[in-house]
Amino acid sequence: MQDKQDLTKLFEKQARKVSAVVERVADFQEAFVYTADLCSDKQACELLAPGCEAALSEKGQNLCSHKPPKIIAAPGLDGQAADKLNRICRQKGIKLLTKGLRGYLAGIDAGFTFADYGIAETGTLVMNAGSEEIRLATMISEIHVAVLPVTGLVATAADLEDELESMFGKTPNYTAFITGASRSGDIEQVLALGVHGPLELHILLMESNSCKTPVI
Repeated sequence: MQDKQDLTKLFEKQARKVSAVVERVADFQEAFVYTADLCSDKQACELLAPGCEAALSEKGQNLCSHKPPKIIAAPGLDGQAADKLNRICRQKGIKLLTKGLRGYLAGIDAGFTFADYGIAETGTLVMNAGSEEIRLATMISEIHVAVLPVTGLVATAADLEDELESMFGKTPNYTAFITGASRSGDIEQVLALGVHGPLELHILLMESNSCKTPVI
């Protein structure tokens, strides 16, 4: 059995090979701040207010001041955790969603979720998400930020046989294996990121003494 430190280093190496950004965080407060900073610094979603990309009259220019705020979707957080993240978001002018993601199918800047396991061999996240809201957060956001406790790291998918069997035995079931950002290749074999999902995947590795997930 591999040492957790070795697994962590291997996971980081393999995840970065498939374009994921991997960072280490001490606790959820640090994860929340990281996500809010990331969302605040990114360019706005491409759904711009009509006319903001063109030269307009002074009256027309005012349209750009009415663009919606940036949005972080963090479904499943319990009340206390949601309040903490919301305070951080408000300071940066970011709107926080914890439900109702179907109403924002285009325009969510960052999705914040939790991974159950990480497979070091391939840099893959494993998420057991029966909630549609959580699934949407992983698929329709421009950036997906996933918190992964170091205690959830395993060497290979075979090491999760019992856990996966338990997941698959529950209904309704939705177990996702996420390796890097969304990517696709056209008939000319040109790789494109973000075609069928997030443009970026950020994995926040959290130490075991801080990994109790604040979700319902």
